[in-house]
Amino acid sequence: MKLYCLSSDPNRPCYVLRFKEITLMLDCGLSTQTVLNFLPLPLVPSARLNNLPGWMPRDVSDPQLEGELKECCGRVFVDSAPEFFPPQPKIIDFSEVDVILISNYLCMLALPFITEGTGFAGVVYATEPTLQIGRLFLEELVQHIEQTPKATLASHWKEHLHVLPSPLCDSQKPRSWRHIYNMRAVNSSLARIQMVGYNEKLDVYGAVGVMPVSSGYCLGSSNWVISSHYEKVTYVSGSSTLTTHPRPMDQTALKNANVLILTGLTQTPTANPDSMLGELCMTVATTLRCGGSVLIPCYPSGVVYDLFECLSSHLDNSGMATIPMFFISPVADTSLAYSNILAEWLSTAKQNKVYLPEEPFPHAFLVRNGRLKHFKHIYTEGFSTDYRQPCVVFCGHPSLRFGDAVHFVELWGSSALNTIVFTEPDFPYLEALAPFQPLAMKAVHCPIDTSLNFTQANKLIRDLRPGTLVLPESYTLPPVTAPHRIDLVVETDRPIISFKRDEVLTLPLKRRQGRVELSPELAEFLLPSEVRTGVSLSTLTGGLQVKDNKHILKVLEVGEPKAVSTVGKKRIRLVEDILNKKPSNYTWGSLDIDEFIQKITQEGITDAKVEQVASGYIIHLQNEDTLIQVEDSSTHIFCEGDEQLRLRLRNILLQCLNKF
Repeated sequence: MKLYCLSSDPNRPCYVLRFKEITLMLDCGLSTQTVLNFLPLPLVPSARLNNLPGWMPRDVSDPQLEGELKECCGRVFVDSAPEFFPPQPKIIDFSEVDVILISNYLCMLALPFITEGTGFAGVVYATEPTLQIGRLFLEELVQHIEQTPKATLASHWKEHLHVLPSPLCDSQKPRSWRHIYNMRAVNSSLARIQMVGYNEKLDVYGAVGVMPVSSGYCLGSSNWVISSHYEKVTYVSGSSTLTTHPRPMDQTALKNANVLILTGLTQTPTANPDSMLGELCMTVATTLRCGGSVLIPCYPSGVVYDLFECLSSHLDNSGMATIPMFFISPVADTSLAYSNILAEWLSTAKQNKVYLPEEPFPHAFLVRNGRLKHFKHIYTEGFSTDYRQPCVVFCGHPSLRFGDAVHFVELWGSSALNTIVFTEPDFPYLEALAPFQPLAMKAVHCPIDTSLNFTQANKLIRDLRPGTLVLPESYTLPPVTAPHRIDLVVETDRPIISFKRDEVLTLPLKRRQGRVELSPELAEFLLPSEVRTGVSLSTLTGGLQVKDNKHILKVLEVGEPKAVSTVGKKRIRLVEDILNKKPSNYTWGSLDIDEFIQKITQEGITDAKVEQVASGYIIHLQNEDTLIQVEDSSTHIFCEGDEQLRLRLRNILLQCLNKF
C-alpha cells in the first residue's frame, strides 16, 4: 500500500492511496494562501491601489518585469489576477485515479483542476450537502474573480524569485500556480459527483469497499472507511466533537483500523471557539454603540450560520435589535435557502425543529423580519435603499483579495470607529490587511475553528486504537506561532508515520489473505470427512476465475483444454491429465511411533532403535543403513539410494496415518 501526498496544507488535503490495484484520491483541497501575494481586485477602480509605487529588484533591468510588482508599506505585491496552487500531477497521473472521496465542501475546490483536461475518467463520491454547498463555494470563487478582470497578467516575476523580498522569494513552485477555472469547468467537474449517504457501502471495482460516516464538522462532512475482506483503512479529515449544527461525529466505524490517516486538525490550537465567539459578540456590540460599522469577511456557508444565530441574539439582549445585518454573496440566497432543507444532515436539536414545524436555523426568521438582508452584490437592486449605518456586513472573501469585502475595507478603512473582525482561520489576518495599510479601522482576530484540537485528537486516537497512525509532519511538532507549547502535538503509543508534500510512503499494510468464493456447482461434489470433532475436510479440483477483482472456483469441464506455459513454448494439457494425477486420498494426524515399529517388525525389520530428540524421533535401522527422522508435520527417510526399501517404509508409514 502506498500513500502519495499532493498537498502542503493539512487543512486543504489531497492524498492518493494505492491499494489492491485501485487508485483512490482522498480529497482535492486547493491551496489559497498564494493569493496573499497579489494586490486586491477592487469592485470599482481604486486610485490608492493604482498609485502604489512600482518595485524593481536591484541590478535587474528586465523591461518585461516593469509594472508587475508594486510596493505598499514595505511589502511587495504582484499586480495581477490572483493565482492558486493546485495539486500537481507530477508524482501521480490524474488519469489513473479511479475514485475521488470528498470529505467536505472545503476540500473540493481543486476538483476542476483534477478532473478537467487531465484524462480523468473515474468517479467522485460526496454527500448531498458537500456537493450542493461545494457548488456554492466554487461558483462564488469564480464570480468574485471574474467580476473584476485584470487587463494584464504578470508572470515574469517568477523568473527573478531569488532577488525578490520575503515572502515572495519563499513562494513554493510559483511556476505551478494557476489562474482560477471557469464555470464550464466547474459544472463539468460537479457532474461527475455521485451523491452518497452516511453509512452507505460502496463497491469499488470489486476490490475494496468505501463508506462515509459523519465527521461532525460541517453539513454533510464525512470521514471515510476503506476496507477489503481482511484489511481496513480509515481517513479522518475535518472532524469535530463539538455540539454545533451538523450531525455528531460517528466514531464506531473508525475503530480498530489497520491504518488511520489523520488530517484537518484545528488551525488555531491556542484559540477556544466558544471564547472567540463571545469576544466577537462583545467587539461587535462595542463598535455599534460607538456609531461604527463591522465587517466580517466570511465564506457563504459553515460557521457563518452560527454567527447569524449568536450575534443576533446578543444584539437583541444588548438593546440593538434594530441594527441591520447584511449578508452579501453571489450565492447568498441559495445558501440561506438550502441550509433549511437539509434536516437529515443536522444535529438532533436542529432536526426536532423541522418536525414541529420550525426552521432549523434562526436566519430564516431573521430574513422574514427584515433583520438579516441578503444580496448578491453591493450593486444589486435594493441594496443602496436598505443600506444604512451602523450595520454589520458579512461578505467574502476572507483573504481580502477579491469579493465585496475589498470594497468595504476601502470604504470604511479610514475611520477608527469601524472594525473588521476575522473569524475564518485560513488566512493570517495581518497578511490579509497588508495591501490596505495604513488602515485606521480596528482589526480584531477571533478565529473560530471547530475542528479537532490536539487534546481531542489524542483522545480520539486512544479510543480508535489504529494499528498505525499516518499524519502530516507538522502535527508532530509544536506550531510555529507557539514553539514552547509541546502539548500542541499528536502524542500516542501507536506507531506513527509522518509525511510532507510530494512524499510517497509505503504503508505497513500487506495483503496476506484473500477471499475465494465456491460456485454452487462445485460445492455439490464436496464429500467432507470429519477429522476431529467439529472439523471436516474435503478435497476439490476446480478452475479459478478472476474477474472484477473477485475470485471464484468453478467446475472444470472434462475435455476442456487448459493452456500451460513452458519455457520457450506453450503446450496444451487436458483436464483429464490433472484429474488422473490427483492423489486418491490425503493423510493427516500424528505418527504413532509404537504402531510404526510394530508394523516394520512384522515386515521383517527387527533392528530398529528409537531415539527421542527435541524435534521428534530418530529411528535407526542398522542392518539396512537407514535413518528415519519423524517430526510433528513431516517424515524424512534416508536410505542411501535403496528405492525399494524407501517405498516399503513409506507404505508402512501411510498405514499408520489417518486418511480422507
